[in-house]
Amino acid sequence: MLIAIDGPAGAGKSTVARALARELRFTYLDSGAMYRCVALAALRRGGGVLPERPGALGEVARSVAIDFADTDRRAAGREAAGETAAMPRVLLDTRDVSQQIRAPEVSAAASVVAADPAVREALVAKQRALIARGDWVAEGRDIGTVVAPDAALKIFLTADPRERARRRAAELGADVELVLAEQTMRDQRDSTRALSPLQAAPDAVMLDTSGLDVGDVVARIAGLAREL
Repeated sequence: MLIAIDGPAGAGKSTVARALARELRFTYLDSGAMYRCVALAALRRGGGVLPERPGALGEVARSVAIDFADTDRRAAGREAAGETAAMPRVLLDTRDVSQQIRAPEVSAAASVVAADPAVREALVAKQRALIARGDWVAEGRDIGTVVAPDAALKIFLTADPRERARRRAAELGADVELVLAEQTMRDQRDSTRALSPLQAAPDAVMLDTSGLDVGDVVARIAGLAREL
């Protein structure tokens, strides 16, 4: 079974998807981390700027190896004790880049990278290969519309823009107003791009997470999954 969770930044996708995967004993796939990996690799190769040569980003996407690994035992122990689900380690060409891909400059570059058709083609193929077997909770911005339109259950999470910015700012230790401004531009770019724009699948269940407890959101989605 595949559960697809889509939505904009700050809506709670990652937190909910990780906790849901743990609840159902599914494997968690963070598709956004894959675009961040390509952005990080492109920035490194470009000396801190994205290459402008046509086709360059697609070449980067096709050339890198991206994988996910379990967290260490101490993190697993914290999860067992009821604490927040730990982020899986993200491996770029076998190196752990879990922290580097969350940097603000990588986040900004990832939105640009994700709009490149060649990048999306390469990463959609990688994502489909990962979820071809087993039970998965996959989250991103186009899982239910492009990557896996036949997913057994599709969820689209959203939240009030300021609440989303507040969450993101707390995560990054950044100014809320600055995050809100960057978020507004990113939402506009993601929702209006010609290829795979951010939107809910017609058959997705819409969930507004504003003011909701993660456990309540997870319980509702898990309940929907168990009814299938």
